[in-house]
Amino acid sequence: MIWAVLPAAGRGQRFGGDIPKQYLRIAGKPLIEHALIALLAHPRVAGAMVALSVDDALWPGWSELLGKPVLRCTGGGERADSVLAALRALPAQAGDDALVLVHDAARPNLRGEDVGRLIAAAEAAPDGAILGAPLRDTLKRAGRGRIVGTEPRDGLWRAFTPQAFRRGALTAALADAARNGVTVTDEASAMERIGVQPWLVEGREDNLKVTTPADLVLAEYLIGKP
Repeated sequence: MIWAVLPAAGRGQRFGGDIPKQYLRIAGKPLIEHALIALLAHPRVAGAMVALSVDDALWPGWSELLGKPVLRCTGGGERADSVLAALRALPAQAGDDALVLVHDAARPNLRGEDVGRLIAAAEAAPDGAILGAPLRDTLKRAGRGRIVGTEPRDGLWRAFTPQAFRRGALTAALADAARNGVTVTDEASAMERIGVQPWLVEGREDNLKVTTPADLVLAEYLIGKP
């Protein structure tokens, strides 16, 4: 069994504005709807759990999309808190061995072929897998607005979502980080912290996370492009 988890309790402070970025609209739909549909369209994904803020008044109230259940729970102050809450709220039939795909609610342009390749890799690898792409730009280290060095990019990747792990293992890793006061920025970081080395699956670089107003314009352009 495979379930999708979307942490959506954040306010999108870097984006600015009064509307959390997951509810900003492109192509007539909020970003979170595009993200959910991209995941639920895969035949192996049974349903989705969305972690929302306790005072979220913008949630459209979906209980299903594409004929599959969309459940919700209350998230936390940090992304990791929301993911952990969602993992714990999954239905009982999604046991510890169930594969979970954690995806950013503000990544609307996920493609089905990437979901399929990620699932295949994660099922073959007990350590899980994430989508990403190798760095291609030259990296500069900055200091007081000036270049202080050039960093080698060999072996460096950008981490995307979804990130795919077994429910039990990811729950334990996130809970351990929380107990020790460690803030992890993605699920792979939590797994790395306990000694796991997840696999990297190269995905499309137009799997864009909307963080700034310019990203929203680009996402609007990219959505639906072949």
